[in-house]
Amino acid sequence: MSLFDIQKTDTLNKNAPLAQRMRPQNLDEILGQDHIIGPGKLLRRAIETDKLSSLIFYGSPGCGKTTIATVIANVTDKFYASLNAVTDGVAELRKITGKAEENLSMYGKQTILFIDEIHRFNKGQQDALLPWVEKGLIVLIGATTQNPYFSLNPALLSRSMIFELKPLSKADIAVLIDRSCKDLKRGFGAYKLDVTAEAIAHLCNCSQGDARVALNGLELAVLSSKPNENGVRVIDLSVVEESIQRPRVVYDNTGDEHYDIVSAFIKSMRGSDPDAAIYYLARMLDAGEDPLFIARRIIVHAAEDVGLADPQALQVAQSAAAALQFIGMPEGRIVLAEAALYVAKAPKSNSVITAIDNALAAVQSGKIGAVPNHLKDAHYAGAQKLGHGIGYQYPHDYPLGWVAQQYLPDNLAGEKFYIQNVRDK
Repeated sequence: MSLFDIQKTDTLNKNAPLAQRMRPQNLDEILGQDHIIGPGKLLRRAIETDKLSSLIFYGSPGCGKTTIATVIANVTDKFYASLNAVTDGVAELRKITGKAEENLSMYGKQTILFIDEIHRFNKGQQDALLPWVEKGLIVLIGATTQNPYFSLNPALLSRSMIFELKPLSKADIAVLIDRSCKDLKRGFGAYKLDVTAEAIAHLCNCSQGDARVALNGLELAVLSSKPNENGVRVIDLSVVEESIQRPRVVYDNTGDEHYDIVSAFIKSMRGSDPDAAIYYLARMLDAGEDPLFIARRIIVHAAEDVGLADPQALQVAQSAAAALQFIGMPEGRIVLAEAALYVAKAPKSNSVITAIDNALAAVQSGKIGAVPNHLKDAHYAGAQKLGHGIGYQYPHDYPLGWVAQQYLPDNLAGEKFYIQNVRDK
């Protein structure tokens, strides 16, 4: 029995968890990824013609990365082996590549090597894959929950096709639940079940697009429920509420999700949407994001997006950061919320960042000029002999505290770097 056959057998093992038993066996059973394996799509054509190059699948947990790799093993004429980057290393890789060389020479077949959590491999381990990929000895399929452009070596990326998998929709999860309840061989088709619409909706909502979470919840609900007097197991909302644990927040403090949530938080404050701002703040706090990181982002955007339209915003943000350090968490969530809401509700002006960026661009492009003589320091002996300070008009000597005079260098006279916003104070 080959590794290929073992993979098939595991999905039909009656003692395996429901989520394992219900793994799709062919491309048509896969849900939610039509954008990459729908009819006529590149990946589907490559699988069906058995013309695969190395692949990287990335997406949230439970969206089907391992499932697609399993289906590829089932429908292509190649040997199959797998590693988990959390527990396996170069030693295990060498064993597999040695066997793959033997299989290629004896049977003329490549080996598909599936590596789960491939982002866990360090640079050296990732580099160790390159010779085998380049020789065509193995077809690498890597699965990662992190954006591969952040976590994988450029050399490995350049030799692989990258596909992003989407979280399953609630409709997809509902189909999978229905399929699991009716399947006689792999699911609960042999049971008499009455699964209410409210129970299905709760499983769909709590799974957050993760098929494994939904099926684990369904399995526990079914197996822990006793048949009623009619022999029917009633799976209602109260049952699934007990059986499905609160799902973890899908959030990675160092990878793709981190940047997406932070970006949404910032853009919600900029867009003056306090509800969205406070929601994304809650997402970050619940996921364990560093509160000081959040405070720093609020300070930056108090200056960048509110700016002179309400200079008080910067003081509120800075005070919140100081208060956070003083009182700590969990009370610190309150001051962060106050600052985020203040910035979101404040009038907006980006004239500050526009002004400094315009000025920096001018300086960096070589627009450098001599300081006009009347503005130069005149507080030393001999300064006036050089003409320094002569002709300077002291603004406070004039009724409104202002007098027209040139401040920019001669070659930049009349340049405008600060563009006043109507909301600026």
